[in-house]
Amino acid sequence: MPKYYEGKEDDKRACAGVREDFRDCLLNCACVIKEGKSPKQCLKEGNCRGLQVTFFECKRSMLDNRARFRGRKGY
Repeated sequence: MPKYYEGKEDDKRACAGVREDFRDCLLNCACVIKEGKSPKQCLKEGNCRGLQVTFFECKRSMLDNRARFRGRKGY
């Protein structure tokens, strides 16, 4: 499912791959396209839940001191 590849030079921020996939999932889900709802409303309904959790874990691991040794979670 991930569309992000490490060789990409567009965005060097932390969790950029997860962020890109999460954004694409939200903007291309049927809730946004067919029903015309906002992505925020679709998140409340549970769309793209797996990527949302992965993105949260990646951002949280940036604050974790153990991440210095283990690396950030995500991809």
